[in-house]
Amino acid sequence: MGTEEEAGKSRGVGDHPTQYGTFQGVTNYPPPPPVVGFPQPVPPPGASGEPSAPPLPAPYGYQTVPGYAIAEGTPVRLRRLPCCGLGCGWLLFIIGFFLGAIPWYVGILVLLCGRVDPREKPGYIACTIAAIIATIAIIVGAISHHW
Repeated sequence: MGTEEEAGKSRGVGDHPTQYGTFQGVTNYPPPPPVVGFPQPVPPPGASGEPSAPPLPAPYGYQTVPGYAIAEGTPVRLRRLPCCGLGCGWLLFIIGFFLGAIPWYVGILVLLCGRVDPREKPGYIACTIAAIIATIAIIVGAISHHW
């Protein structure tokens, strides 16, 4: 049964062994046609069997991702925020609950007219929202008191 004639026969699609764990498709299926108009990826060096050019030297030290420069030197340290590390915006927001919303209006003026550190901006925005809510509450209270 294991003659040379049977071994030389071409197999059909159903006769191929199953390739578990791969997504290469059926072995006798033709490769996809080349795509025209899009840049094609370059095969890795050594894949085509031709000698490749030597790799370019890294500019400074070891680079984990090619194409991204590594900044060497002293790391930049951000200055500490004032008011116990909270920032002036959050301090004005907290104090506004005790001093009748006046610090919230100060926070709005600082946000609109001053140069603000981006780390302090959320506190000043909280002051703005609280001042708007306080203004609405004051107006509604003043109008409903006269009726």
